Amino acid sequence: MAGQESPADLLAAERTAAVERIAGLERDLAAIIESASAGADDEHDPEGATLAFERQHAAALLTQARQQLVRVDAAFARIADGSYGRCATCGDPIAQPRLAARPAATTCIRCA
Repeated sequence: MAGQESPADLLAAERTAAVERIAGLERDLAAIIESASAGADDEHDPEGATLAFERQHAAALLTQARQQLVRVDAAFARIADGSYGRCATCGDPIAQPRLAARPAATTCIRCA
């Protein structure tokens, strides 16, 4: 495994990226909400529809980032209990290239 990162290293990097993404999206969402509350009327202001879209988009991205953090933390738990790298559906090993690309994967390609 020389030159390859361990699953824990890959997951740690992914967790750091998710935490940073969450923090940034929370700031973005707060700024959008503040901007909207500064007098923008979504229904009558020509910029209102844009603010509503931006708010919904940022909220959706934030939800996705939080879900990724949950998946990464669950993968750490699988490492701890010895089930990491096994497909949750069929029980077969998950291919290393898949785990390298998606360290929090719970299924093999066939079951995905």
